[in-house]
Amino acid sequence: MPFVVPRGPELEPATWPAYGLTTLTVVPLVWRRRAPLAVLLAVMAASALYKLALEGPGQPLPYTGLLSLYTIAVLSPPWKRLVSGLLMLVAVPVSVWLNTQSVRELTFSLFVFGAAYAFGRLADARQRAHRVEAEQAAARERARIAREMHDILSHAVSLMIVQAEAGPLAVRAAPARAEAAFEAISATGRDAMVQLRRMLGVLRDEQDSAGSSPRAPQPGLGELPELLARVRGGGLDVRYATEGAERPLPEATGATVFRIVQEALTNVVKHAGARSVAVRLGYGPGGLEVRVTDDGRGPHGEPAAGSGGHGLLGVRERAAAHGGTASAGPGPDGRGFEVRAVIPWEAG
Repeated sequence: MPFVVPRGPELEPATWPAYGLTTLTVVPLVWRRRAPLAVLLAVMAASALYKLALEGPGQPLPYTGLLSLYTIAVLSPPWKRLVSGLLMLVAVPVSVWLNTQSVRELTFSLFVFGAAYAFGRLADARQRAHRVEAEQAAARERARIAREMHDILSHAVSLMIVQAEAGPLAVRAAPARAEAAFEAISATGRDAMVQLRRMLGVLRDEQDSAGSSPRAPQPGLGELPELLARVRGGGLDVRYATEGAERPLPEATGATVFRIVQEALTNVVKHAGARSVAVRLGYGPGGLEVRVTDDGRGPHGEPAAGSGGHGLLGVRERAAAHGGTASAGPGPDGRGFEVRAVIPWEAG
């Protein structure tokens, strides 16, 4: 300011050393995130030298000290924050005593430095909350990916195993049927690879230069006939029916219904020992009801070793994600096994 507005004649002229010391109170802020406590000490030392050694150009405002204390409150561990607080409780009264020796300035200085520290702690709390939210979002995404991988691989591998086990018998008894079984194995494997590539392509951080990472939508109700045909190819009698007035579904809801039916059919193939299974979609006034009922061993059938038992849990999670419910238990009249899910039209 002395270069713009001349100083009063009763004041000493501004000197370059005074401007140099003023600069030294600012330059350490470059390193405030790396060593905030050291920067605060450097700023305080330069300010003290400015006050004691020179009559500088105008009033030395404590902005750099406030910023340093704020940074310590945000980034530093508790012991550094404690040291900084004790240091400021000593430095602020000394500075006021050297300046005006007034209670008003002391109260004001303690208030602004306390406010800087409080804002720093609030900023740290907000950052921690954001990190927790990001970790929770990542956990939800990992769970979703795990469900997708389980559904894709469990369904495809189960069908391939059933068809491969029937292949040797069919080769001797019915070569045409064996050829169809091998074609079904190939088609199932190709479909699984397409779905896995689709998922992994979405997970990639960047598309390759050729833009070949697939971005096709998730399978929906339109892919149900193909899914049922693959299961029929394994020798299971699959019947499909709808009830009520059909209505279009959002893409996410259609993908959920497809995965629920897929997982239910996978369980039938792996565990039920069934001869037939019925898939029914009921379009009711409150929501869509999905039922998959088989004539197999029922809930007391032992699952295959190492199956993990995550499929029905995934069905419940998928239904709950849309505000719906899912259950599994004995079929009608206590025979077979039934998976039932209800998804409301407007999810809560």
